[in-house]
Amino acid sequence: MISDWELCFRLLLSCVMGGVIGYERQSRRKSAGLRTNMLVCLGSCLIMVLSQDMYQQVEGKTNADPARLAAQVVSGIGFLGAGAIMKEGLTVTGLTTAACLWVVAGVGLAIGGGFYVGAIFTGLLVFIALGRLSRLDDWVDHEKRLSLVIHTIDKPGQLMLINKCVDKMQFKVKGIKVKADEDEVESEETKQLYIELDVFNYKGIPTAEIIEVLRNISGVTSVNIT
Repeated sequence: MISDWELCFRLLLSCVMGGVIGYERQSRRKSAGLRTNMLVCLGSCLIMVLSQDMYQQVEGKTNADPARLAAQVVSGIGFLGAGAIMKEGLTVTGLTTAACLWVVAGVGLAIGGGFYVGAIFTGLLVFIALGRLSRLDDWVDHEKRLSLVIHTIDKPGQLMLINKCVDKMQFKVKGIKVKADEDEVESEETKQLYIELDVFNYKGIPTAEIIEVLRNISGVTSVNIT
């Protein structure tokens, strides 16, 4: 059995590693931030230690599998990760956050099992991958990234029409914001919306052509591209 000092060290280290990864997520204002990642890593570590301790208590008395309890973390974390994946308008978000939670659980299990070098190195790699590679993607795709501001009448099915148009041009939607036009007082029939789309124009479609296609949508009053 591990000593109390060793137990406290493993739990503390799991909090530190989960916090390092969670800090990067929270700095980007993701749904699973510092506390979430820290708790996932800490809980995984505790379950792994508990699994080892229970096995040592019954070793030689039964055919108990020491990995059974810890294995439930790997599958169970999928439910927490699925809750982080959400469809927001025209795009899906949370995939990286869900994957991050899964890796953080693995880091916690590794620390709980005393695999310190692997856990620390994995945590550092995750931190670098989340922080540096995302900036690399933005740098590579900078010239293909466009911000579309669409001013349109608010009517049923309007977002769907714009969505079909965006899909037809094969844009990858990075983000979307929809807000009402508060500058003018309008009737229910002529309510205006501002739709801001952050997209990647991988096909290199000219901006003039993009504006023309979007302006041809019924109800769209203006289109700006930056």
